[in-house]
Amino acid sequence: METQNKSEKIKRIIYWIFTIWMSLGMISTAIVQLIQNKDELTNFTTLGYPAYLMIILGIWKVLGVIAVLIPKRLVLKEWAYAGFFFVMSGAVISHLIVHDTIGNTFPAVLLFVLVIISWYFRPSDRKISVTG
Repeated sequence: METQNKSEKIKRIIYWIFTIWMSLGMISTAIVQLIQNKDELTNFTTLGYPAYLMIILGIWKVLGVIAVLIPKRLVLKEWAYAGFFFVMSGAVISHLIVHDTIGNTFPAVLLFVLVIISWYFRPSDRKISVTG
């Protein structure tokens, strides 16, 4: 029993470390997208995306971080994680398709990995339980 509690405690610590790191990454990228930072705008248009999409993604990222961090609202959390998964996997694929540099591709890869780890280690009180 004590081993199980210790294991759950370790999982919870891993979850919070990666969730906070992911949240900071999403918020920081949202800010540069929302203010349409010149370097981010160049990066974005190099990938072939229109500039206005930065505003949409920036808003979604902020809302997604709020959804992941607030208590309860489990379905909303799953939607936020799904959104993060699609946005970040799409970013990684986009960088690879245009043969972007490792320096430009790595942040997307890192955020994608953080999303997966945060989702995987989320505690049971942050998961939808399916009974039936």
